[in-house]
Amino acid sequence: MSKILIIEDEEAIRRVLVRILTEEDSSFEIKEASDGKKGLDLIKNESFDLVLCDIKMPKVDGIELLQRTRKTNLTLPFIMLTGHGNIETAVESMKLGAYDFISKPPDLNRLINSVRNALEKKKLVTENKILRQKVAKKYEIIGNSKSIMEIHAIIDKVAQTDARVLITGESGTGKELVAHNIHERSNRHKASFIEVNCAAIPSELIESELFGHLKGSFTSAIKDRQGKFEAANNGTLFLDEIGDMSLDAQAKVLRALEESKIQRVGSQKDISVDVRVIAATNKDLKKEIENGNFREDLYHRLAVIMVEVPELSRRKSDIPILISHFSKLISKEQGIEAKEFKKDSIKLLEDYDWSGNIRELRNVIERLIILAGNPISKDDVILFASKK
Repeated sequence: MSKILIIEDEEAIRRVLVRILTEEDSSFEIKEASDGKKGLDLIKNESFDLVLCDIKMPKVDGIELLQRTRKTNLTLPFIMLTGHGNIETAVESMKLGAYDFISKPPDLNRLINSVRNALEKKKLVTENKILRQKVAKKYEIIGNSKSIMEIHAIIDKVAQTDARVLITGESGTGKELVAHNIHERSNRHKASFIEVNCAAIPSELIESELFGHLKGSFTSAIKDRQGKFEAANNGTLFLDEIGDMSLDAQAKVLRALEESKIQRVGSQKDISVDVRVIAATNKDLKKEIENGNFREDLYHRLAVIMVEVPELSRRKSDIPILISHFSKLISKEQGIEAKEFKKDSIKLLEDYDWSGNIRELRNVIERLIILAGNPISKDDVILFASKK
């Protein structure tokens, strides 16, 4: 059910609008305001899906009302109602963020189409916001240890810039969480976050994956293909395990970073890209440079900001928090009743040597949630989580 507010000082026009809308959809909940001030009060105190607002009104006119609403609510769609001769004012309202403007008396089909489209847009914006919240929750960095607080502080400082970031740490520590958090807090968050696992792509295919290719440029190139750099245009490209990238691909990545241009495999045409690159590795890149496996010039291009994600053994104070977080998350995912962990079970899990880091801990918690009793005891941990 959609909730619509009509702000119009002419009662006859309000009656017409109410009739049109209720005949279109009887489920619409419609509220009315006879002037801009009353309309503004309703917007402040209630939640609406759409506002139909006259421009010329006493006390607070439609333009001022739109301006004041936009300071606190950027997503509420406005359809402005204007008399003939007020087109310039209506155009001004569009510049301020109104969805549409309609002349009075309103044309039935034009009004209905505009209302439908505005409500659909509002629905999509709301769904996108919910999806973004779910994504943010999925990639939440859990913990309050000193090292985690330091990572949050770095993210806060670097996110709003376009500085390149190199994230280091062992496998399973959550390097991808840092990359996602930087993107979500950046000015690029509305654009794509594209992830490439450089270790999972054969060396002969990595250039095609990153830069795309033209049809016929190699045996299996049956059609033109866009690469990840193009897909991430105006957004963020996350190059995970970049220490496993071939030297040839490294040279082309370096050119892309230096010139903001790429070439598809089989093409001589430059394609401009605006991409923020975040890289991650579990290798010591300085040693890889010494061994001739990684370009030093690329390293310096990538490592403008360094973020080290510590292994779990260096942040054991976060383990109880992580246990609680994963327990709730996994119980919900599996449709299983949430289980309590006894103190002795938590203590035993704290004492473990987590060579697989956060990833291994999550797997163990999932096993315990599914197989162990409730509450989960030390004996359960020994039975289902012990590596011995």
